[in-house]
Formats: sequence, structure tokens, C-alpha cells
Amino acid sequence: MTKHISETPATQFLRKHGAVFSEHPYAYEEHGGTTVSARALGVDEHHVVKTLVMQDEAAKPLIILMHGDRKVSTKNLARQIGCKSVEPCKPEVANRHSGYLIGGTSPFATRKALPVYIEESILALQKIYINGGRRGYLVGMAPQDAAGLLHAKAVRCALDE
Repeated sequence: MTKHISETPATQFLRKHGAVFSEHPYAYEEHGGTTVSARALGVDEHHVVKTLVMQDEAAKPLIILMHGDRKVSTKNLARQIGCKSVEPCKPEVANRHSGYLIGGTSPFATRKALPVYIEESILALQKIYINGGRRGYLVGMAPQDAAGLLHAKAVRCALDE
């Protein structure tokens, strides 16, 4: 029995652009993060990619895509993108910029066009699992496809968690 998955702005965007992706619903847990989704999907947490909405010193929003088992060095990220500082947005601000709820933030079809940065080592993976626009719903795809659709710039700012 296949569970019908409703469309999200992210899946509409992916279909419109002819992206090849698989759909992976799972039981969402508040504050469970990528540990829960990786376990539910039976995949390595390193292959689950977080979509983090951050802002620079001028409060300009941006997205950084990071391995589920890594943290972002905001200092390294700021240096690489030519900013003085970068910090995570408050949840309500991130929701406003992306159009998605925290825990269901997808980098695809955000409310505002945001610059997207991707941790360089993600591009070396065969397949990634990234939020499909709703809590408890990931899409699987080739990282190069995701980066291309998002015009993402590769950066190196991962810290071991």
C-alpha cells in the first residue's frame, strides 16, 4: 500500500523542473531532527541534509544546506561568503522568509528567493534526503541535482557534532 503524499510548493517546484526524486514520509517528532528522520528511513544521518535559514549582519536571509550529523561554523560560513557575521534566524523569522514551518523547511520554492549555500562534502554523496516542504516528509535525490536547481554555492563550514 503506497501512502498518498500531498503536494507541497517544494514538490511542485521539483516536478515543474523535471527533477528525479523519491518521496519519504515518516512520523515527525518535535525536536527530533535528522536523528529521527534518518532512523525512520534507515539511512545514515550524514546523508540527511538540514535546510537552515540564517542571516548576515545586515539581517539578509540565506539558506545553508548541512549534513544532519554536522553543525555549521557560522564564522567560517561568514568568511567564505564575504560577510562580517552569520547567525541562525529566529524560528518565526525563518518561517516568514521561507514560507515553511521549522522542521519542514525545504530549500525549494521558498517564499522569498534566498541565496543557497551547500556544504561542499554533500556534493560527494550519491543520494541525499532533504525536506520536501512539510514536517515528516523528505525527498531523496542526487545532491548535484539539488544544487543545480537551487543555484547553490559550495562552501566548507561543517563542524563535527
